[in-house]
Amino acid sequence: MWIMDDFMISTDRSFFNFDLIHEFISTESYWGLGRSKDFMTKAMNNSAFCFGVYHKNNDVQKQIGFARVVSDLTTIGYIADVFILSNYRGQGIGKWLIQTIVNHPELKTLKRIILFTDTPDFYSDSMFKIYDQTSQAKFMERKL
Repeated sequence: MWIMDDFMISTDRSFFNFDLIHEFISTESYWGLGRSKDFMTKAMNNSAFCFGVYHKNNDVQKQIGFARVVSDLTTIGYIADVFILSNYRGQGIGKWLIQTIVNHPELKTLKRIILFTDTPDFYSDSMFKIYDQTSQAKFMERKL
């Protein structure tokens, strides 16, 4: 568990507000529109880690963000489904979430962490770089 002011990040899945996670990703994200609850359940259950972000106000804890990491925990990790609710953006919470992920004891020994984004400037503060398309290795995909 990680604490910053009135905010907390936890990998404890019992804290997750699954309905909020599903609702945001399936209706508000550009990458996950229309995802079913079964799809999200399977994606989360098969991820190495899921990170929930929470705001604590008095004794009420409200989930305000989420991210998950798909990994073999040895060579590579893929950060996916990152979001912070809009009314909490601009406070450094998203950057804190990414820093927490890349510094997690079981993830910081990976050889590489990858992600896909439409906001590369956001991730550059966390030392992510746009993949060099001039290098010998090329990123490839096969859509199914």
